[in-house]
Amino acid sequence: MSNIIAIVGRPNVGKSTLFNRMVESRKAIVDDVSGVTRDRIYGKGVWNGTDFSIIDTGGYVISSADVFEQEIKKQVHLAIDEADVILFVVDVENGITDLDEAIAQLLRKEEKPVFLVVNKVDNNQRINDSYEFYNLGLGDLYCISSINGSGTGDLLDKVVEAFPKETIPEEEADIPHFAIIGRPNVGKSSMINALTDENRHIVTEIAGTTRDSNQSRYNKFGHDFILTDTAGLRKKGKVHENIEFYSVMRSIRAIEQADVCLLLVDATRGIEAQDVNIFNIVMRNKKGIVILVNKWDLVEKNQKSTNEFTEIIKERIAPFSDVPVVFTSALTKQRLLKSFETAMKVYESRKSRIKTSALNQYMLEAIEQFSPPSVKGKFIKIKYVTQLPTPTPTFAFYANLPQYIKDPYKRYLENKIRENWDFEGVPINIVIRGK
Repeated sequence: MSNIIAIVGRPNVGKSTLFNRMVESRKAIVDDVSGVTRDRIYGKGVWNGTDFSIIDTGGYVISSADVFEQEIKKQVHLAIDEADVILFVVDVENGITDLDEAIAQLLRKEEKPVFLVVNKVDNNQRINDSYEFYNLGLGDLYCISSINGSGTGDLLDKVVEAFPKETIPEEEADIPHFAIIGRPNVGKSSMINALTDENRHIVTEIAGTTRDSNQSRYNKFGHDFILTDTAGLRKKGKVHENIEFYSVMRSIRAIEQADVCLLLVDATRGIEAQDVNIFNIVMRNKKGIVILVNKWDLVEKNQKSTNEFTEIIKERIAPFSDVPVVFTSALTKQRLLKSFETAMKVYESRKSRIKTSALNQYMLEAIEQFSPPSVKGKFIKIKYVTQLPTPTPTFAFYANLPQYIKDPYKRYLENKIRENWDFEGVPINIVIRGK
């Protein structure tokens, strides 16, 4: 299931530093100048075996003439709206400010869990200073220092406990879960209507007509599967400038719950930055993917059109370009059957297991032909490989010096696996372990 955390607070309280610590990378830009984070940054984290997504938001402001700060305020509202858990970060050095009180007033109206995180608490005196924040009326305080990590473990213990408990019915546990995702107005709802032969979803030319994610079970084309239609925009009351942000937020849940994602691209507009952004979220979640080029009936074509369009797509999504591309039309139902047959094929490939003997026979020969480059005069030897029992195909290579095997060689190993076994549309993990 999906677990989404939104980090909110006024500018320059350390939200991005906390985000970087939770995702264990320096993905968010951190600076002493307030307002560095203007767009939301999406990341993945794990704690006590629980996976979650994190949205780092820009600093919340009120009554500002700065156009960027106005956009930040709007998009913080959207992140709060979509999150399961909210981390409200304040700064112990400055105490309670008017902005803190304004945000607290907003969060007190929320029915979802809110954690009041007092940052920059790195000595006993600051622990005493933190008690002031009880006046915000948001319950317990969680004193942390996002720079050195103190207190973040206790915070995450409570956060993962607060995630909503949701179980998949037994009769649905082994059924493929597909999600139709993409930018607003690329034809997601039209695709559902074409699949079901009925107008289950409202379709208009207005981007964001679908307001929520809809999940249904189908028995079509000889297959039994669960299909989710993700929304481009959930609430019409929200400002139109944030439609693209909503398309990502609503897609995140569907992506995390799916086995295979069908990413719709508008043939009349080509693959755009937002398409690539959503594609990358699928890759981070290690889900299977099929790219559907919809509205293909509206494009002037020649004999080379499909090959040229496919090459453009694969250039934009590189380096992971081993992805099936199907050209469809929800209006004419062109290649509709092929779309779901391809999705089912990716689903089966994602579950496939390769015999260890066959894997070693092929891969050790490939390694012998092109060995890992030596480092500091030391020769790296890989003696054994096996596939691990994980939902995403993961291959463990056992070496004498695993720390010296870098990403370029891991990509070589992945490419050799793809050459001999069909993992089209399926992300692969390569891990190197000590023998």
